[in-house]
Parts: sequence; structure tokens; C-alpha cells
Amino acid sequence: MSRPSDEETDIRRRLGANYWRLWVASVVSNVGDGVAQIAYPWLASAVTRVPLLIAVIAVVQRLPWLVFTLPAGVITDRVDRRKIMVAMDLTRMVITLGVALAVAAEASGLPAPDEIGSGVVAGTNTMLYLALLGSALLFGMAEVLRDNAAQTILPAIVEPESLERANGRLWGAEMVANSFAGPPLGSLLIGVLFALPFFVDAGTFALAAGLIFLMKGNFQTTPGEGKVAWRQEISEGFRWLWRHEVLRPMAIILGLLNGLGMMTFATFVLFAQEVLGVDAFAFALLMTAGAAGGVIGSVSASAVSKRLGSGTSLVVVLVGSVITSFVIGTAGWWPIVWIMFAASSLLAVLWNVITVSFRQTIIPDALLGRVNSVYRFFGWGMMPIGLFVGGAIVSGVDLFASREVALRVPWLAAAASYVVLAIYAAPKLTTEKLESARTTAVNPQPPGH
Repeated sequence: MSRPSDEETDIRRRLGANYWRLWVASVVSNVGDGVAQIAYPWLASAVTRVPLLIAVIAVVQRLPWLVFTLPAGVITDRVDRRKIMVAMDLTRMVITLGVALAVAAEASGLPAPDEIGSGVVAGTNTMLYLALLGSALLFGMAEVLRDNAAQTILPAIVEPESLERANGRLWGAEMVANSFAGPPLGSLLIGVLFALPFFVDAGTFALAAGLIFLMKGNFQTTPGEGKVAWRQEISEGFRWLWRHEVLRPMAIILGLLNGLGMMTFATFVLFAQEVLGVDAFAFALLMTAGAAGGVIGSVSASAVSKRLGSGTSLVVVLVGSVITSFVIGTAGWWPIVWIMFAASSLLAVLWNVITVSFRQTIIPDALLGRVNSVYRFFGWGMMPIGLFVGGAIVSGVDLFASREVALRVPWLAAAASYVVLAIYAAPKLTTEKLESARTTAVNPQPPGH
């Protein structure tokens, strides 16, 4: 085994022990998320074959990003961020255990996983469907608070000049765990017992909570004088973002990106089963594409950003989204979709590394939780809307066209929409504007200057 180079050792030392505890916790929980990527869609398609009902499950899980994100930002700025992460990981463990027990109780009434794609499901299992809806809502609320705390804690444990490297390593590891390790494990576990992947997922949340608990230090921002009303604190974060020349359009563009992405994935499990003809194992292989693109993106994002410029790189992401969506929408062979997923994942990591590091650099720490939550309100709040639209499109087109055409339409509509979005974004997210905002944040002008 080769020893780490002096440069690698220096990087590890500069990032610090707390960062690596966060890194390992993220890897562990993302293995569980990768398992869930297979388990939840396959379970949903076993419970019902109605496209809109399947989309509604995802809508409910993403709904908290629209209605709970702003209060979550205030909580993140008031409470120790490490304690929030531990509490939410334990909450997600309990919710996932509940799903596992519900699936185990109904196991005798579920079709075998390899029978689902061939249309064995005759009707909707109301009990399990309602259990999925309830758990999706609670899980989504915990996810909103946990993720906001995770992003806002990083600047407290990593120096500003190391943020892009730290985010890149984190995103890369998450992609490998989420998209390479988790999905094949999920398909294997489902083949053994339908409830088993949910028990494993719950265990990863418990382990992640323990690792975050071991992080040392106080991760609560210094409170201001007196108690400020929640609405006033939320308004302060909203005004800060809305007045920012770059962050405002960036948040709007991300919202549209995510909305379109969710529109295509609302009924993807049906697209994979009925158009691509995949079984549970092939579906898991499709999900591994994210790891391939994610690893490349995580190690190359910083270099690409420096080579092309951060603004140009973001426009490249949008143009690339046009191509990947169109190809998937016209594909009939799952390996082609795998390649497009890998490319799409690379683009997503490139976008995330640049924009997350940008936000962490320019937003003052005392406002980071609130401004970040407002940003995610725009960026992630469109997800439930996109999911509902995607399910509605498929259900609507299915009334007058073939099922295959209906399942392809969201991808082609997204490709056309990405063209318009790229034209809108190009003059607003230039490299010059991003670099100017970074410089102003690091070297603020004195009052009256």
C-alpha cells in the first residue's frame, strides 16, 4: 500500500479532524440514501402503478423545501448546528424504522421485486401508500433542517481558501456512496427481503448521528442583543439575498433547474421499467452512473472552474442539461441512459461545488443559515412543483397517446426549457460578476467609501 504524499497529508491536516468526521458521516448516510434510491421507488411501484400517485409521494417528501425551509434557516442560526444534525439523523432513523416495520407487516401482500415491472400489481395498497406519504412528509422536514445545518457548518471547520476543495471531496465521496455503493446494495437487499433495505438505511442514520456527535466545538453563531421575532429574522435573510446582484438570479435559476429535473424524475421508475425494460438490478446499475460522473466532477470541478471561469462553467452545465435530457427522452437502451446520467451527475457536481463554495464565501456567518435557507427555498422549493407537473404531464398525455410517449414527454419538454434557461442565465452569471462578489465579501469597503 502506497503512503500518502506530503501534499495529501498537508491537505488532511488543514481540513482538520472535524471535517473528516463530517466526511465519514456523510459517506455512511449516503450509502443509506443510495439503498433508499432503489428501495423507495421499487416499493412505490409495488404499491401502485398510477403515475400521478407515484409522483405525489415524491411531491410530499419535497414539499417541506417549499414550506419549511425559511423557518429552518432561523433555527440553524439560533441553535448549535452540530446538535441539529445529530437530532435530525436520529429522527430520520426512527422514521425509516417505521417504514421498515410497515413493509414487513404487509410483505405477504406485495409482489416479488422482479415481478413488479411486468405489471403484476393489480391495484393500490392503501395502507402502505398512506404510510409512504406520512413518512415522506416527516422525512422531508427532517432533511430540510439537517441539510441546511450541514452546509452552514462547513465554513466553521474549514478555512475559506479550502472550501472548494473541501466541498469537492465531500460531493465526490457522497456521489460514490450514494450512486455506486448504495444502489447495488439496495437491489441485493430487496432480493433478500423487501423490508431489509429500510432497516439498513435506518442503521446508517444512527451511525452518522454518532459520528457528528463526536465533532468537537461550539457551532452556534453568536446571538445578537435581545430576542428578535422569527418573521423579522427571515425577512433579514430574504432581503440580503434579494438585494444581491448574483445570488438572486442564481437562486432563481437553480429553482428552475431543480423543478425541471424533478419533472423528469417524477415517474422515472415507470420510464425505466416500461420504456427501458429494466429489472431491479439494472435499475440499480442506472443509479450507479451518478458515481462515475460525480467522482470526475468532484476532482475536476475546481480545475474546470479556474480554466473556464466560474460563470462560464455554470452556463456549460445548462447547455449540457439540454443534451442529456434530449438524449434520455429519445433513448430506448438503458446503457445510453447510464452514460447520460453520468454526464448529468458530473454537471450537477460542477454546479454545486462552484455555487455552494460561492455562497459560503460571500454570506456573513451570522446570516448564513437564514440566507442559505432563502436560497434553498427558491432552489429546492420548485422540486415538489416540478414533481407534480411531471406526474400530471404523464397522466394527461397517457389519455390520448401511448404510454411510452407519455413517459418520454417530460424529458423532451425539459430539454426545450433548458435552452431558454441557458439564454437567461448567460448574462447574469458571468465570471466577472462572481469574482467581483467574492472580492467584495472578503474585502468589504468601509462605510461611506
